[in-house]
Amino acid sequence: MAFTSNTKMQHDKFSFIDLFAGIGGFKMALSNNGGNCLGFSEINKDAIKAYCENFNISEDFNLGDITKIKGLAEHDMLTAGVPCQSWSIAGRNLGFDDDRGQLWNDTIFLLKQSQPKAFIFENVKGLVDPRNKTALQYILDRIKQAGYYANFFVINSFDYGVPQNRVRVYIIGFKNKKHFDKFTLPDHVSKKVKLCDILGINVNHVTKPNRSIQKDLFGNILETKGMSLSSTNGFNDYFLFNDIRNGHTTIHSWDILNTTERQKHICLLLLRNRRKREYGDLDGNPLSLKHFQQLDSSIRQEDIDGLLELEILKAEEYAFEIIPHEDNILSDEERLLLSYSKNNFFLIDSLKAQRKIKIEKISIPKSIEALKEKGVIKVTEIRYDFKNTKISTGLYGVNRIFLPTSDIFPTLVSSDSNDFITEEIVSAKNNNEFKANFIHNIYNTKKYRRITKSEACLIQGFPKDFKLPESRARWMRLIGNSVSVPVINLLCKSIIETGVFDQGESAETQRTKAQHAV
Repeated sequence: MAFTSNTKMQHDKFSFIDLFAGIGGFKMALSNNGGNCLGFSEINKDAIKAYCENFNISEDFNLGDITKIKGLAEHDMLTAGVPCQSWSIAGRNLGFDDDRGQLWNDTIFLLKQSQPKAFIFENVKGLVDPRNKTALQYILDRIKQAGYYANFFVINSFDYGVPQNRVRVYIIGFKNKKHFDKFTLPDHVSKKVKLCDILGINVNHVTKPNRSIQKDLFGNILETKGMSLSSTNGFNDYFLFNDIRNGHTTIHSWDILNTTERQKHICLLLLRNRRKREYGDLDGNPLSLKHFQQLDSSIRQEDIDGLLELEILKAEEYAFEIIPHEDNILSDEERLLLSYSKNNFFLIDSLKAQRKIKIEKISIPKSIEALKEKGVIKVTEIRYDFKNTKISTGLYGVNRIFLPTSDIFPTLVSSDSNDFITEEIVSAKNNNEFKANFIHNIYNTKKYRRITKSEACLIQGFPKDFKLPESRARWMRLIGNSVSVPVINLLCKSIIETGVFDQGESAETQRTKAQHAV
């Protein structure tokens, strides 16, 4: 089916052009508010096909690669979901006619050229990171130079009726200052769509007396690591699979594998101590057998070896001594690594912290192996850490499993994720029982799954039967890169309420009159 709107508007219809259109999140929201799309720009073949099939329009409306667009037709609103890039544009000030090639610059070039009455630009939340302060200010300055009054807003889709923790930056601007001054963000919706609504599961019988939503300084719901986003009877609404964090609903590898109480004890010792400064300067540091024995004198090498065999722990060559050698056998990369030694010794940690090594993209493991083969260094200390230390990866292919009582699902991303859902509700009397019941009734029985295509569409605010490719990797890339339709819908309404399209005749009204005159 094609998705259109018969909504009757009380204001003049407006026209818009959709840059970096994706599958049409902007198109759907603006059309539902009386907008008429004059053209879109997209280069991904799957996105173009989905856009045209779902909205029943010809591919002739596609303006193609934005870097090759020389000008836009007259229109009232410009939208753009500008892809995230490295912020190399910061500091450039070459003028609108000379700075093509950077996608933000290309977008602002077309804004300057076409002069619509309003615009909405969307980007990832990293744009407002303090590290990108210069880049953000550069973009805002260029927009001002183009003749617009604009501001940026950090918005979580959850606040506008999407059951997803999706924080994005929206830059909204107006040609006329009075419309800019009248614009206010829409109020948060009171009736939230929740994950259970998407799954079609009734959880009304489950009480939530100890509900606690974590928020950041913008008032947005945080995607926390190991912390509760919401709770049921004091229990978290999702389980985190991770060896380097701890909590009542954290599942560790030693909870899943067949381990002894002693092995569990050793793992917890490492978990509780690896972030202490006395063991290194990194956020997480491996421990040697000597360190373990300082914490528990009964620990022996065979205890560590057992955890290595289970692949819960891994051994790391940590400290090295430099052996006398001829300098001419060294590569430049190897000389750089050895330059960070002290008294002919160096630690892996000291190399990982060196900015120059990072800038020159030197592979520390490869260089270490080369130095060992040349007989230049020898290992003086072995340490042990968890095999799985990347939080987003999780354990054994699972990062988090969300219960149907959870209000939200994590941010949908184009590369997919290791986040799953279960349709089962877990009940328990205490935290230990809650975790045990989950492992026994859900994890061990594999009563969990990835979200489906139709669920992903609903989580982003699209109809569940929105047409997308059959391949999961392909449709996930499209839906993960899209804007959340309900957010754009409400932002559009707030823009319309400023009267920006009511005063005089909009470009769309003028266009319609001209067509009728002919």
